[in-house]
Amino acid sequence: MCLGLPMTILETDGIWATCKYGNEKRLVSVMLLSRLPVGAKVLVHIDTAVRLLDEDEARLIAEALDGLDAALNGHDCDQFFADLIGHEPLLPGHLR
Repeated sequence: MCLGLPMTILETDGIWATCKYGNEKRLVSVMLLSRLPVGAKVLVHIDTAVRLLDEDEARLIAEALDGLDAALNGHDCDQFFADLIGHEPLLPGHLR
């Protein structure tokens, strides 16, 4: 399984960017996206930025990854999925 990480651009030359997620820094290709400013949040798959994220979406993805880590380590994970607690899951329109 491949997970996308919400990373923040620290510096870029328009082709490559040094990005950070938590304590990890990576050199990431940004060639699939238009010029991105330092501080932009991007979704990174296999060291390639594939999509620009807004702050809220980046936060939700980071919280879900933290929740997954907590669950895998036997810890309570409800706090990481507060936006889902008490809501029925909804299928996208094309799957209903």
